[in-house]
Amino acid sequence: MAHDIARLQALRDRSKHRKRFANVPLTNEYSGCTIPVDIGDPPTRYNFFLDSGSAITWIRDTVYVPTDTSTPTVRAVGVTYESASFEGFEFLDTVTVGPGLTVIGQSIVVAHEVNNIDNYYDGVLGIGPVASTLGTVIGASTVPIPTVANNLLSQNPNIVPADILGIFLQPYSGSPLDPAGQLTFGGTDSTLYNGNIAYTPITNIRPASDYWGIEQSIVYGNTEILRTTSGIVDCGFSLIAIATEAFELYKAATGAEYDDATRLLVISDDGYSALQDLKFNIRGETYTLTRNGQIWPRSLNTMIPGGEAGSIYLIVRDFGDRIGEGDYDFVNGYVFMQRFYTVFDATNRQVGFATTPFTDADTN
Repeated sequence: MAHDIARLQALRDRSKHRKRFANVPLTNEYSGCTIPVDIGDPPTRYNFFLDSGSAITWIRDTVYVPTDTSTPTVRAVGVTYESASFEGFEFLDTVTVGPGLTVIGQSIVVAHEVNNIDNYYDGVLGIGPVASTLGTVIGASTVPIPTVANNLLSQNPNIVPADILGIFLQPYSGSPLDPAGQLTFGGTDSTLYNGNIAYTPITNIRPASDYWGIEQSIVYGNTEILRTTSGIVDCGFSLIAIATEAFELYKAATGAEYDDATRLLVISDDGYSALQDLKFNIRGETYTLTRNGQIWPRSLNTMIPGGEAGSIYLIVRDFGDRIGEGDYDFVNGYVFMQRFYTVFDATNRQVGFATTPFTDADTN
């Protein structure tokens, strides 16, 4: 009897402390990742690009299939990315991003005008903070739009207990459609990273503070190329971008040359062999990109416009503004997140990182 009582108590304790979260697989599209999204009832399955640099979920009007759950609103929405944009009208609809992960009345934008965005994707699932939606409703700049993650928390609290997203990605390893990793709604999956997650608060410096903005410095070898400053973490941005002064220091230190055809830095075989570690210092923790982590996957060279099969391209590019003159001084993009498990924690306004089995992988 005593044994049974102890066993029941252990089971209760285990249930009490069991993590509640939901995992969704992601697919590698070489410069980012996609997630399957069902919209409507009956649902239509779409292929959406995952973007942590925005918070709007939108779909092209040419593929959208309205159903009885599709309700138009009177609001027009427009978003401008780095060199792309879209504009459309808001609908409320049923959106499902995984088993048990359904939102009723989710805001989506049906876009009738899309500029400079790959038409391979049906739309975009924005997982940025709600603050980044301010100014997107045309004529109502102070009106936010609840995100899918927000609504999952409010409508499915037993599955998604917190507004936390855990993202596991891995470097490209052979096929353009490799499994890229996993998106976790509501928490983190400790089976996918090493040790503990180290957190840093979202910066107070605008406009980075409206996104997954952090502060960091960057060191190449033993030389600091970017002092502590603000920027963002964005899986929707393919590469790593740094302010112009930092980029020039990196270019000189690596001995790389600027390639006009690809607008990337290119190095020789000897230059690759001589590459030193690129270190990102974030709130007392150092996250290191090894030599292999600093180059574009060579098997994907020909997928870059102007890319040549035998070349070695670096994944660090010029942001285009000098320190303090642009919106941000860096973007840690998809290639960074392929090496480090990343947590976007809106509940506690923080971003977390941890190493994974792929942090030092030699796959590129």
